[in-house]
Amino acid sequence: MLKLVLPKGSLEKATLQLFGEADLTVSRSSEVDYRATINDPRVDDVRILRPQEIPGYVAEGLFDIGIAGRDWIEETSSDVVSLGQMKYSKATARPVRIVVAVPAASNYGSISDLPDGVKVSSEYPELTRRHFLAAGVQADIRLSYGATEAKAPDIVAAVVDLTETGSALKAAGLKIIDEILTSYTELFANRKSYEDPTKRKAMEQIKTLLDGVLDARGRVLMKLNVARENLDGVIEVLPSMKSPTVNELWGGGGFAVETVVNKADINLLIPELLELGATDVIELPISKIVP
Repeated sequence: MLKLVLPKGSLEKATLQLFGEADLTVSRSSEVDYRATINDPRVDDVRILRPQEIPGYVAEGLFDIGIAGRDWIEETSSDVVSLGQMKYSKATARPVRIVVAVPAASNYGSISDLPDGVKVSSEYPELTRRHFLAAGVQADIRLSYGATEAKAPDIVAAVVDLTETGSALKAAGLKIIDEILTSYTELFANRKSYEDPTKRKAMEQIKTLLDGVLDARGRVLMKLNVARENLDGVIEVLPSMKSPTVNELWGGGGFAVETVVNKADINLLIPELLELGATDVIELPISKIVP
């Protein structure tokens, strides 16, 4: 039914892991194979291609659905239907930023300080051109094929680069003077395919599974027992997505409580619960959370 295209390169490992955890395992003959399969009736064909190309291919109708960063959708001005952000990247759940940076020792404090004719190195020439024009600066934009931060100040006066934390730019002796775009990974569809009710339903189902995995990350299911007289105190300190589930134990021996909590809180939470009278505390991993 659906022709799916996934990103190769820095997002590849994280994307394949996400699909695997969603029980949509991507299979291929080798790590360098661009063709793949998913054993699911909703997916007919899978390709793994460079993210720079994916929005254009989906817009043209070569694929029904694809994954790439918002940065490449904007750079290529691709007319696609966004199915929503997928909050993951190659290392974290944080978005990446496309920023303008200059040597830290320079006197430039903002993009408007840059003179007309300024040489700028960028992997995003169209985004860069539009942004500089909007700021009233006529820039001489040089297409970069990587290691963009290494080109200032010897080759260019400014760079437009992708960053999660800014640490690589700082290490290269650069400072950020402007932000062009904040970019999450996105799932998006061809407009004609999205108008097909059957394909649209399949797309939404796949998005639900992927979201369920992302929502479950960093969370665990906690179960415990507690006597009636200690119930209110335990409930009061329990964080929860919604109200905790509370069921009376057989024979009136207290209550069973379960709730979803952040994994990062568990080591402080368990001792506190025990002090409040909780017993038989169990921590369980969660594969998906689907509201």
